[in-house]
Amino acid sequence: MNNILKNVDKLIDMYEEGLLGGEVMPEDSNPHLAKETIENYNYYTLPMALNYQRNSYKLWESANKTWNDGETNFVFDTKKVSKSNFEQVQKALIKYKVALQQNKQTEIWIKLCNTINELFEGDIRKLFEINNYNINKIRDYIQKENKSKFPYLSGNKICNYWLYVLYQYTDIKFKNIEDLTVAPDTHVIKASYRLGVINNNELESNNVQKIVINRWNELLKDTKYNPIDVHTPLWLWSRNGFKELK
Repeated sequence: MNNILKNVDKLIDMYEEGLLGGEVMPEDSNPHLAKETIENYNYYTLPMALNYQRNSYKLWESANKTWNDGETNFVFDTKKVSKSNFEQVQKALIKYKVALQQNKQTEIWIKLCNTINELFEGDIRKLFEINNYNINKIRDYIQKENKSKFPYLSGNKICNYWLYVLYQYTDIKFKNIEDLTVAPDTHVIKASYRLGVINNNELESNNVQKIVINRWNELLKDTKYNPIDVHTPLWLWSRNGFKELK
């Protein structure tokens, strides 16, 4: 455990010195909306539900192009989406390849817009307000109480990363940011294995995402780091080929 924590120190030092890359992150491709606006919250919410098994940089480049096109940016307005027919939404989402799976991902987008309209009167910011800006309450609301209403956004990986991105790119102030966990995508899982946080059997487990989340929570308890602090360094370390820690 001490060796792992020493390597975590090295990894974060390398990240802070710019040795892992990351000067430009995927979500930096954005229309630079005012942080507090509903438009900004929607921009960082709706594409996130399509952020699985694909290149994150390309997804957000596509989202930015879609926003900047007057013919397609209606898809970021949940009320306009709900009033549009399937073909109109699909055409806008595939124009710049926000949706790669044309039918399935259009359905996900529309369902999420309908959820936001039905539960929050078209304002996703109310989700956080009714849950008192508490990370655990927000996750329970999405992942347990209303899981079917939040396709893919309710997943272990995407839910945590979405909350992290909102924390970075909107004006949201969570009351307990220390409870935000790593988002266990492929890169974070590989990096966790490389550091010895999980073993080979755990790496191959169907439960590997939950194992990675729990292991980092345990490992960083009572240390100077919150679990989410290691997410981006782990992601960049894996994505850039596991540079030697020094």
